[in-house]
Amino acid sequence: MGVPGCRIVNDDMSRTKRIVISLASFVSLCAAPVAAQNRDTPYWASIDTTELNMRVGPGRDYQIEWVYEREGLPLKVLRVQEGWRYVRDPDGEEGWVAASLIRDTRPGAFVAGEGLAPMRDSPADSAALRWNLEPGVVGLLGDCSAGWCELSVGKRVGFVPQSRLWGAGEP
Repeated sequence: MGVPGCRIVNDDMSRTKRIVISLASFVSLCAAPVAAQNRDTPYWASIDTTELNMRVGPGRDYQIEWVYEREGLPLKVLRVQEGWRYVRDPDGEEGWVAASLIRDTRPGAFVAGEGLAPMRDSPADSAALRWNLEPGVVGLLGDCSAGWCELSVGKRVGFVPQSRLWGAGEP
């Protein structure tokens, strides 16, 4: 009978051959986390949970310094240690966060600077103003070029000067 969608490929496979295949599979599964440990820093990441603790050291036994409740908030990863990332937030605070609670991609951007940031219809100062964004707004970052980045905040999409976005450009 068997499990639906599964079939036995070679029922005569020797025990030694099965062990070798199992070990090879295990090694290939372990290779991805090791490769992530060797990633060049700095790089951008984003909070991937509704609550993230920043600690003073790389482990759950270390004191919590900050608690973030802003999913999508960009973080600059400065150092990598097994299971932990040493990061800097938009305010310049630094500490350790669990690697499993951040995305190692750059989907988030944080509106930085003083005063309102214009979100325009197209990437130009002369383009129609769609909305004004307050500092601290977090949105999903799209493509950036010529000093402008596409940004989505809820259902609102437009272009914001790259100089006003923390999380855009080179880390």
